[in-house]
Amino acid sequence: MADDITALPAGLGSGDPDAVAAWVPCPGVKIRPMRDGDAAEVLAIYQAGLDTGHASFETVAPSWAAFSASRLPNLRFVAADAGSGEVLGWVAASRVSARSVYAGVVEHSVYVHPGCQTHGIGRALMTAFIAACEDAGVWTIQSGIFPENAASLALHKALGFRVVGTRERIGRHHGVWRDVLMVERRSPVAGT
Repeated sequence: MADDITALPAGLGSGDPDAVAAWVPCPGVKIRPMRDGDAAEVLAIYQAGLDTGHASFETVAPSWAAFSASRLPNLRFVAADAGSGEVLGWVAASRVSARSVYAGVVEHSVYVHPGCQTHGIGRALMTAFIAACEDAGVWTIQSGIFPENAASLALHKALGFRVVGTRERIGRHHGVWRDVLMVERRSPVAGT
């Protein structure tokens, strides 16, 4: 894959014309593969998301070694300011299972710097990520989202994800039982 994605990602929308129409690159932002040099900024953005209380059951971002070990190396991207190189957001995927039958199923996370939300960075990251998943033969992208995280739910819905169920009171977070909405996007290309 190229070092950065500045135009419509290869393969985007094959069989999905709505995805092509949704691609709106952010002026001054480059989507590129995540590097080890991005560690401090990626983890700071992660922690800022965790601090909202609506991003994850996690409360503290992991070490870079733990983060990196649990994410697929070919499905990790950052949105970086084209001028300064500052990381403005990231998206990454993990395997859902070591069983070969689930080789085309990933769980993803997407986080945007708090000062850069509502600027299309999440959409740009997710659009590039979906295209990379298509190219990698991923047939299902899934995630769990707290119902209170309206922005994340809206972003995912706009990009073809659907809610497939609710895991009620699945875990306690800061002493409160929380529901999680399970969302997924099935590829119109891979796994058909």
